[in-house]
Amino acid sequence: MGGFLKYLFLFSFGGIVYILIELLWRGYSHWSMFVLGGACFLLLGLINEKYTWDIPLVLQMLFGAFIITAMEFAAGCVLNLWLGLNVWDYRSIPLNILGQVCLPYMILWFFLSPVCIITDDYMRYLFFDEEKPHYRLF
Repeated sequence: MGGFLKYLFLFSFGGIVYILIELLWRGYSHWSMFVLGGACFLLLGLINEKYTWDIPLVLQMLFGAFIITAMEFAAGCVLNLWLGLNVWDYRSIPLNILGQVCLPYMILWFFLSPVCIITDDYMRYLFFDEEKPHYRLF
């Protein structure tokens, strides 16, 4: 499968899973979460593509939490603040920034990111004949 199709597949997988997580967590979602979820999944998957496997998984988790939070903030500023779509609102959650991101969800992203990173790595290994994943926690 060519590079474009591989990334389209991974993007679509991430988008679908993100929508499903939102449906389970909140009971509803928005089409834009497919785009955000797909983009976040791709970016987290690129951690081991851009850098070596020697980066500890805990550090990858931290990168993942920052990547997802930054993407969520950017998307929230456009979707919610600029376009007024009100896809989400974290103003009632402590330690939020403009109601678009908050520390409790950033912590949640920290613990969700290894699932994304490992899933992406194994999908690349199984479906695209890339290097077999290997990790070290610290």
